Order: sequence, then structure tokens, then C-alpha cells
Amino acid sequence: MTIHKEGKSLLFWMLFILAGINIVLHQVSPEKELLLNLLLIGSIIAYLAVLQFFRNPSIPIPDDPEIIYAPADGKVVVIEKTLEDEYLQEERIQVSVFMSPINVHVNRSPMTGVLKFFKYHPGKYLVAWHPKSSTENERTSLVLEHPSGLLLMVRQIAGAMARRIKCYVKEGDPLVQGHEFGFIKFGSRVDVFIPLDAEILVEMNQTTKAGITPLARLKS
Repeated sequence: MTIHKEGKSLLFWMLFILAGINIVLHQVSPEKELLLNLLLIGSIIAYLAVLQFFRNPSIPIPDDPEIIYAPADGKVVVIEKTLEDEYLQEERIQVSVFMSPINVHVNRSPMTGVLKFFKYHPGKYLVAWHPKSSTENERTSLVLEHPSGLLLMVRQIAGAMARRIKCYVKEGDPLVQGHEFGFIKFGSRVDVFIPLDAEILVEMNQTTKAGITPLARLKS
């Protein structure tokens, strides 16, 4: 398992600062052994917590044009029919995956296609499971065109803790199913707007793995 590029600078400076604090305090107050040991343990736990957040495990890359895969690790918190009125202008089945701080936060393309639309929206930082977070939070909207011509919207949404959405693609770029297209720091949500005639393959509260868990099967 590797560490994601978004975390390398933060982890370096965090290690430098925590080590410096512990070394200085051990020099200044060596007699406070219990307090120093507790500080050292707390520093290690904090560093490991951030380290695990930025883990970037490798996965077997899928290749199935009939399947829409989960774009994120997390838990399914929404499966409902909704009107997607930003680009598609039609009813879709919205499947939303909530990413807690302990999940891997790499976002992967749910299908192979060309990025037809991309837009960044500044906004609020409501908790990611809030019903209004899809339309009021900071977010990015992406529309992929499947080789068959089908359009699929994916929306990255910042949560109460996630204050930085990263998206590495632009309009016109080809995306490959299961490959990374973005990252969201410290808790967030990803919505996928699936055609009404697709077969939904997940249930509420089901755990998902990006690029591994099938969300839906497209109509042949």
C-alpha cells in the first residue's frame, strides 16, 4: 500500500513538528516523565490516524462496460429517484456514498468514458449526509459519456470536515473505469446519478469499495 500524493507534504511536516515538540519538551522538563510519555503516545496515535487516512491501496482494475462501479470507499446513504437538473435535466436514481474520515478517500471512475462536462461549485460545509449537501455544499459535478452514448453524472461533495476537493481531470479527458480521478480530504460524499432503467445492485447502509463494488448494471 502506498501513501497518496495529497498527504505526503502534510505527513512530512506533521512528523517534523510532532518530533520537534516531543524532543524539546523532553529536554526542558525531563522530570515530567508520565506527561511526556502520554504526549509521545498521543503524537504517535495522531500521526498514524492521519497516515491511514492518506493510504492509497492498489486495486484490480475492472473492465465491464455494463457495470457502474462505486466511485468511493464508504457506505451507501441514499438510493432514491431524483431530478438531476444541473446538466442531465431528467429523473435519475441517485446513489450516494458517504466517506467517513477512516475510509480511503481516493475517487475512482465508475465507468469508462469521456468527460463531457465539469463544473466546480463553491458552497457550504454541511455534514455530508445532510439532504441539502448535494446542492448547497462545495462540490464538483462531472458528466461522463459512455461509449454507448449514455451520460452519467458523478458529484464530489465536501463535508463538514472536508475543506478541499481535488479533481485531476478536465472536459474532454478520457476516463478509464476504476482509475483515479480525484480525492476529497477528511470526510465527504460522492453522488452518482444512474439511469432509471438500470438494475441497482447495492442496498442502503452497504459498505462500498471504490472500483470494486458494483452499484448498478446498465440495460443491455
